[in-house]
Amino acid sequence: MNLNHQSLLDKDQKNKQLFFLIGYPRSGNTLLASILNQNPNIACSGNSITLEMAARLYLLKQDITFKNFPDHQSYDNVLNSIFDLYYSDWPQKIIIDRGPVTTPGNMEMMKKHFGTNFKCIVLLRDLKEILASYIKWFTNQPDAFVNKEGGNTLEDKLHYLMEPSGAIYKQGLAIQNSYLYKDICHYIKYDDLVTNTENTLKKLYEFLNIDWFEHNLKDLKQLNINGITYDDTVIGNNMHTIRTEIKKEYNNYINQIPKSILTKYEI
Repeated sequence: MNLNHQSLLDKDQKNKQLFFLIGYPRSGNTLLASILNQNPNIACSGNSITLEMAARLYLLKQDITFKNFPDHQSYDNVLNSIFDLYYSDWPQKIIIDRGPVTTPGNMEMMKKHFGTNFKCIVLLRDLKEILASYIKWFTNQPDAFVNKEGGNTLEDKLHYLMEPSGAIYKQGLAIQNSYLYKDICHYIKYDDLVTNTENTLKKLYEFLNIDWFEHNLKDLKQLNINGITYDDTVIGNNMHTIRTEIKKEYNNYINQIPKSILTKYEI
């Protein structure tokens, strides 16, 4: 991949390009990925674990066992090759990894081990619309993880999503911190993605500096990358199901967001 480190893999593997996709849940991540993956040269991942793998390795240097025998070079060989190794079997030359790379901790790690020779796509959507989308989903999906783990009241469930350990917080932190790295970030508003899709894609291709591909925007398929699909039975059915038609719809559930949530999180 085009990162500043010595890879243990072959030259062909290193020629892959690595980008990152950052965005709140329910802000068009799966929609954008399903569109981009029509291009045979692009693989835009689902929720990715690569940054978490790298972060855990990075922090493991604080372990007493490593400190007792501090072989930095051998350790760094593994950490430096995380992305190459993870995507080694993916045939596509352009990899877009969905993860909060611009959080302060992740950027500290990336600067030290990979440099900043990468670009980020940042999806933006009004937080009230995101919460409304969540409410609609877990209201209609009894098996949703929010219903099982988030408490009994609507307010409890939204707090559960917004708190530091929740699904929304880390992506929000990444989005906020991304403005410190505007030179490597391209921002896409959800409304532009769903109402002016082709022009939005052309601007993205220009930012990524890759050849244009004519996408089918009328009959979308569910996210499938190299035969891998989301198994939403583990978090709640239809969490990542997209409509086959791109359109903006008003969500009446936005009126159900408690004022206490709007006030506490300054939405």
